[in-house]
Amino acid sequence: MKKQNSPQYYHDYLKLDSILDSQYLLSKELGVEAHDEMLFIIIHQVYELWFKQILYELDSVITAFDKGTVNESHIGIAISRLDRIIEIQKILIDQIHVLETMTPMDFLDFRDLLNPASGFQSVQFRVLENKLGLDKSSRFTYGSRNYKSHVRKDHRENIQKAEESPSLFNLLEKWLERTPFLEFKDFKFWEQYRSAVDEMLANDKGLIEKNERLSEDEKQIQLKEYAGTEKKFDALFDQDKHNALIEKKEHRLSYKATQAALLILLYRDQPILHNPYKLINRLVDVDELLTTWRYRHALMVSRMIGRKIGTGGSTGSEYLKKTAERHRVFEDLANLTTFLIPRSALPKLPDHIVRNLGFYYDSRGNK
Repeated sequence: MKKQNSPQYYHDYLKLDSILDSQYLLSKELGVEAHDEMLFIIIHQVYELWFKQILYELDSVITAFDKGTVNESHIGIAISRLDRIIEIQKILIDQIHVLETMTPMDFLDFRDLLNPASGFQSVQFRVLENKLGLDKSSRFTYGSRNYKSHVRKDHRENIQKAEESPSLFNLLEKWLERTPFLEFKDFKFWEQYRSAVDEMLANDKGLIEKNERLSEDEKQIQLKEYAGTEKKFDALFDQDKHNALIEKKEHRLSYKATQAALLILLYRDQPILHNPYKLINRLVDVDELLTTWRYRHALMVSRMIGRKIGTGGSTGSEYLKKTAERHRVFEDLANLTTFLIPRSALPKLPDHIVRNLGFYYDSRGNK
């Protein structure tokens, strides 16, 4: 880094003239200033600044995983970057409380001036969704129009570029598929794991059938849920069934990647798997916090405008609720807890596999 020749002044370094002069009140221009328009503008400008920082962190994670080999140090860096994104997301959610100090009547003082502008046109947020890996076929749209049609042509190009570039979901899937410990050779892990699963499921079914506190109707409901769980496990052990669920959009993560991610969760206590486990957990956190932000946003919009149409022409809060339900990226990772079994029931790994999964040294100091 080159040494700074001229001394810096705080105000100039942060370009505060540009930032602090960028709040232009439309209501003031019309001669009847709406006091809360200032808050509305600043809140959304701050959102965009935080989106910029999230994209900056996310790009570094994508760069680390967009390689043929991902080093252990890269995983650690990715985790720290995702930790930062998570903390920013918490701020985004908390910011809604500040916006809610504006009452619905305060918002009506300037709401009509915003038409047809809408948060739906946030280019950075659309880019963020694409870089995370939102499946375009799963997008909830309104008006039967492509989501990119609501922004300017130059912005459409930015969104399209992000849509066509490798996403974090795609890169994570490829990384999991390359996991070397999927093949155990002389150790039949999946056979032993399936035996433990069958025993666990049989016990669960028996508890339902023998539960005297449940009525027959309640037993039938729980047994139906049990059958659904059994079906999910069947797909875990049968690649064709798993692929069929992918075709039906019930799963997205590939069969091999799903198995690798599950192994990481099951044997998270092995030293070499601890960082991959933390990485998977952070991605689930990012996904859940984004869903929480969407849902809190939906509640806030419902509180502000009720059942009215949004300024951009969407169905307002109903549209936001739908996106919260459907715009999950790493839901397959979150659902892996379905397949967890107690540590006591896990197949015991042979010593040579434990050595490969740990930091093992013999008495001579050799690994």
